[in-house]
Amino acid sequence: MDWESRVSYRKAAPMRAEDQARIKDELESRVAQAYTRRTEQGGPRLSEVLEDSLYHERRRLKEDRGSPKREADNHFWDQVQAELRRASETTERTLLRRVARHYTEEIAGNFNPRVYQSVTRALPPALGLLLNAVSPLKLVRKLPELPSIDEQVVIQGEVEHLHRLHDLGTVIMVPTHVSNLDSIIIGYALYRMGLPPFIYGAGLNLFSNPLISFFMHNLGAYTVDRKKQDPFYKDVLKEYATLTLESGYDNIFFPGGTRSRSGSIEMRLKLGLLGTGVSAYVHNLRRGAPQPKIYIVPATLSYQLVLEAETLIDDFLKEVGKSRYIIEDDEFSRPRQVFEFMSKLVSLDSKIHVTVSRGFDPFGNPVDDDGQSHDPCGRVVDTARYTWRNKEPVIDADRDAEYTREVGEQISQSFLKDNVVECTHVVALAVFGLMRARNPRLDVLRLLRTGGSDEDLELTAVYREVERLLNELRAKAQRSEIRLGPSLSGDATEVVTDALARYTSYHNRPAAQRRGDRLVPSDRNLILYYQNRLEGYGLQPFPALTKDHRALSSR
Repeated sequence: MDWESRVSYRKAAPMRAEDQARIKDELESRVAQAYTRRTEQGGPRLSEVLEDSLYHERRRLKEDRGSPKREADNHFWDQVQAELRRASETTERTLLRRVARHYTEEIAGNFNPRVYQSVTRALPPALGLLLNAVSPLKLVRKLPELPSIDEQVVIQGEVEHLHRLHDLGTVIMVPTHVSNLDSIIIGYALYRMGLPPFIYGAGLNLFSNPLISFFMHNLGAYTVDRKKQDPFYKDVLKEYATLTLESGYDNIFFPGGTRSRSGSIEMRLKLGLLGTGVSAYVHNLRRGAPQPKIYIVPATLSYQLVLEAETLIDDFLKEVGKSRYIIEDDEFSRPRQVFEFMSKLVSLDSKIHVTVSRGFDPFGNPVDDDGQSHDPCGRVVDTARYTWRNKEPVIDADRDAEYTREVGEQISQSFLKDNVVECTHVVALAVFGLMRARNPRLDVLRLLRTGGSDEDLELTAVYREVERLLNELRAKAQRSEIRLGPSLSGDATEVVTDALARYTSYHNRPAAQRRGDRLVPSDRNLILYYQNRLEGYGLQPFPALTKDHRALSSR
């Protein structure tokens, strides 16, 4: 039975209240014991750990004056500080557990199966009706059948493989991260695939709206406050994820950490949460879990247009992403703009592709449909041996970090291979390539600021460059190095015309537009943003981004 015929299939949905309570208690105990053990082995004293937490949280609260929990948090840390001044070792251990519980209560999700069932039943036709209302003729042609968002979200790739791994163990899905819409799209894709909701960490900024917060909490999300720099908080967060995996709850981690500011495929991943896969597997082996295996499955989300493109590329170019880290006010925070963006997807028949890749074990080995791991020579391997010390499974921080780095490399390669490239990316790459070729002495940033020597480009030159790129991309697609979207099925003229229509349809200032027999790069930043989706494929002689896609190339 293929996956499309079993979309009504459901397992018991997370998270059961009794499991949530047990996880909170176990997390508090496990983290406290780990820190006490470090102290006994010569590490930082518990008082130093607590003072460090106080410092980081006081600093955060001083800067984050808009936080709705600011008063309550200040009160909590006032109490911790007062008790810490005269604390004995016993009191320090008690305080550490209180801080762990404080963080845990903030992080923990509040899944409600009834809310999930209601929303997933109502969302597809309601959203489909809303979106298709922008095209009345399209709506009338479909009556009496109501339209659905299914037409805009294309699910492809190794879906059956994902189902098999889900049945054999616990899955960590690791998607690319382009937009704040990703959580909604990936959650809906899992529903359409007939899988239960996965638990996932979502940025605290997404919980600021009470209505969105209600649904996020009740659809499997737990909060991740990226403004918190306290190392103890990060350890609590990782332990929470580890315990949910040990309890058999599938997870979604966005390994890019935050949305790709540049628009490129993530090539340098944040591996902290990803490393919980090894830890959960070791704990499962220790307690003899019936299905101990953890599987990591990449998923690539591909958009023709991106809702927050202007804000993201502006943030990237100002080189303040690291200091701001969370963009508080962007297109996603404006409901009218979200509606406009989604309605344009329908009116232009734009697709959002969710491509599921083959899975890996937590050590970077590929796995087959029976959940067996294979080494580089194709031989089946016993992954339990990877964790052994004196034939007992143990956690080794340095060893496990190396395993996780290998997994990160495999994920990045899967992202590149299953990236669906569209006309908006190819035309942007062609335009930016021509601009750079005509201004060889200008670095990328100066070219973006000035536009170089020419205000526009000959349309015939753009057609020729697009044709060259199409030929290279089609060859790569035949070698399974990339995927081509339906907008690239025509010739160069059709691809350029389609891309220009899409640029104009949504963005206030189009990335590029036609004027007679010339093409004008109207918004060079957007041109860079969309062309960056094709960085890493060697399609231009000089890349626009550094190898890890975190900065502009020096040339």
